[in-house]
Amino acid sequence: MAAHTLEEVHDLFRRFMREGDINAVLTLYDREVVFCTRAGELKHGRDALREELAPLAAMKADFQFSVTRKIESGETALVHNQWTVRGPKPQSGYAIEVFRRRAGMWRFLIGDPYTIGDLQTADEASRTAELTAR
Repeated sequence: MAAHTLEEVHDLFRRFMREGDINAVLTLYDREVVFCTRAGELKHGRDALREELAPLAAMKADFQFSVTRKIESGETALVHNQWTVRGPKPQSGYAIEVFRRRAGMWRFLIGDPYTIGDLQTADEASRTAELTAR
């Protein structure tokens, strides 16, 4: 299934992850994908990305996306995205993503899903700072 709009990329990602279909998830990534892990390590290519995303697909993670900004220029797009994962290991973060369109289909090209770290931790730190200031 192809993503003809940027919104469809996130919709299909969410659907394929909930179905646990890692092969379908990987079709949403450009063959030259670069992905930054939580540890800051760069993963290059779909095979390396499989290692990173397979555990989430195996647990059929339920992602929610909230795109906060989208900038398009021809066949390239930059997207700011606040995301959450519900389930046994809830996570949240703020991603900066670059997409490339080839043959009318959008795919992830560069992903940095932990741009500002874990949002829950950031929120907790903010609340702690507020309480300390009082």
